[in-house]
Amino acid sequence: MAGKVTPVFFGSALNNFGVQELLDSLVSLAPPPTPKEAEERLIKPEEQAFSGFVFKIHANMNPKHRDRIAFLRVVSGKFVRNTLYHHVRSGKTFRTANPTAFMSQDREIIDEAWPGDIIGIHDTGTFKIGDTLTEGETVNFKGIPSFAPQLFQSIRNADPLREKQFHKGLNQLAEEGVIQVFSRIHYPNVRILGVVGQLQIEVLKSRLENEYNASCSYEPISLTLARWITSDNPKAIKKFVDENTRRILVDIRGNYVFITDSQWSLERMEQNNPDIRFYATSEMVDRRA
Repeated sequence: MAGKVTPVFFGSALNNFGVQELLDSLVSLAPPPTPKEAEERLIKPEEQAFSGFVFKIHANMNPKHRDRIAFLRVVSGKFVRNTLYHHVRSGKTFRTANPTAFMSQDREIIDEAWPGDIIGIHDTGTFKIGDTLTEGETVNFKGIPSFAPQLFQSIRNADPLREKQFHKGLNQLAEEGVIQVFSRIHYPNVRILGVVGQLQIEVLKSRLENEYNASCSYEPISLTLARWITSDNPKAIKKFVDENTRRILVDIRGNYVFITDSQWSLERMEQNNPDIRFYATSEMVDRRA
């Protein structure tokens, strides 16, 4: 726990050797659930009122049913099946009849969950990464940002007969956080991919082809820097966007992103526009959205 010794485990998942020992050791060595910081206050796991946040969304986990699962981590209180909870972002109530616990490929319907537990919730498009469920309190948990991409590519549908599959797949994978998808202000149908590493592009290609049967073409774009922008002055942000339209993208949440190909250009923009704030992650901008 002090970080002075690192345990090493030997085994084989393929041969089912040492797996149980690894899991038992994780239970004994892992720390208990800890308090989590929210914008409004610190939430402690021993609180009686339930709260939890969606940290991952995954579509097509079961290829036969093409389902979409939102993974929720319980932060405090007790989650109970079929109970009405408050979906903070939308302000609406939410109830799930089939909350699921996962163990490898196995699923099990559960009736309750406690702080530290991860549960899967069938999602029809209600949730986004970072969403919060509570018993009524408005709580927004911190720490689920999107990081500024460093590699950019344009993506186009290569098969006109698969236009619906193309857009559905791209939108769902963007909501999962597999990749960031942007559009241009005056050309919303032109989609631009933003990634931190090339592996994300390879994952996107594979999933679009195998899960959505979408064939796409890709072209690199000579950009290396992106910053989310915001301002307390609506006129200032509108003026900045109007004057730099060719360097402005819009993310899937409708936030403006400034793009450039050099650090010098970015620093110059920051100096010449003191009313505009530039962020390397989307977290600060999402809070104001």
